[in-house]
Amino acid sequence: MPPIDGGHAPGNLVPMTAIAIRGALVFHHGRFQPLEVRCDGPWISQVQPSVDTTGARVIDAPGLHLFPGVVDVQVHFRDPGLTHKEDLRTATRACAKGGVTSFLEMPNTIPNATNQREIDAKLELASRKSLVNYGFFIGATNRNLADLQAARRVCGIKVFMGASTGDLLVDDPAALERIFAETDKSRVIALHCEDEAYLRTRKAQFAPRDDLQAYTEWRDEEAAWLATLRAVSLARKYQHRAHILHVSTARECELLQPRDTLVTGEASPHHLLLNTDDYARLGTLAKMNPPLKHRRNNAGLWQALRDGRLCAIATDHAPHTLEEKRKGPWSAPAGIPAVENLLALTLDAASRGLCTLEQAALWLCENPARCYGMKGRGIIDIGAFADLALVDTRALHTVRNEDQLTKCGWTPWHGQTLRGRCELTVCNGCIVHEAGRVTDQPCGREIEYASAQ
Repeated sequence: MPPIDGGHAPGNLVPMTAIAIRGALVFHHGRFQPLEVRCDGPWISQVQPSVDTTGARVIDAPGLHLFPGVVDVQVHFRDPGLTHKEDLRTATRACAKGGVTSFLEMPNTIPNATNQREIDAKLELASRKSLVNYGFFIGATNRNLADLQAARRVCGIKVFMGASTGDLLVDDPAALERIFAETDKSRVIALHCEDEAYLRTRKAQFAPRDDLQAYTEWRDEEAAWLATLRAVSLARKYQHRAHILHVSTARECELLQPRDTLVTGEASPHHLLLNTDDYARLGTLAKMNPPLKHRRNNAGLWQALRDGRLCAIATDHAPHTLEEKRKGPWSAPAGIPAVENLLALTLDAASRGLCTLEQAALWLCENPARCYGMKGRGIIDIGAFADLALVDTRALHTVRNEDQLTKCGWTPWHGQTLRGRCELTVCNGCIVHEAGRVTDQPCGREIEYASAQ
């Protein structure tokens, strides 16, 4: 495609004093409208039919759609401690290319982020390395209630109800109840819902098998449903804000209420678009927790998004090297990379009638930011941060491993042709990606939250 600035090839991608975008359909107040947007410094200063372009770089974008910057509220960027898989620089370059301008990162780095010292260290690291906006969860254990109560500058509390990394597991029912009862009720508790006791009683019967279907049968729909039922029940008992991560089954969605503000939930691209039929093609590349389920759940999750039982799509971006992923069904680590392709995958789904573009903008941008009370993120409005993703909804492109910016260098969608991609990304008024080129300058800011900080 020709340069999107109307004829001038993009130069160095550097912070801009002012940017004016005209000709695009702009997502504003819940719908795409023929508006113009002006950004001055890190803020959006005008959203109206015609903006003042004095002193601004003008980007003419006829036929394109202007989304708020995508907000990915569940990622594992591996920094510090696991940087052979990913680090904050490579991960946020992938974010920028894919239109993601804000992320919330999980605590299972090394060391685990289970206290204020480790949170502060991650914030300092991100301030030096992140191209886009950043926030971090503090991780819960059976024994760190005091750390959770005292935590500052965190987006929420992450609870693994099924085993994960190191000490990051809350499998004591009394400890889980105390977390709901004795931490700030407005601070989000985000939960990985698989029932650890149930999994322990079943593992031996599946361990002799050497196939991924056995892995799914072990960590089955019941494992997810039991944990989600407990989480939802505790949230409602204590009126504590909770968010169910990577819902993988239609049955879990029955526990959620449409457009609820107390208990919310999200789906991930792999559970929406892949299922156990894909094991034959992808092998252990498709191993994740919760694992892929039967194809009937794909339709159920899409329907839950459309009816408001789920409010967001988030990647659970969890990169591993190809060498690690090829160790076999039981030894290979769980997780896939996805942040770079999140927006494109959702645009492609919209082109196939699975959702509208307005729904895509709500699920990827506005709703995730609202879930965590982010100030000035996920919307296009005067006074909001200038976080924008300009997309061509008609552009066909083929996803290839060799084009990925994530350090692990692969994607489960390799070889698939998608319709729709991000052409330009603005973060805090800085152009961080344009026509396939990504800046190396850290332009991200620490995300601020409306409460519980």
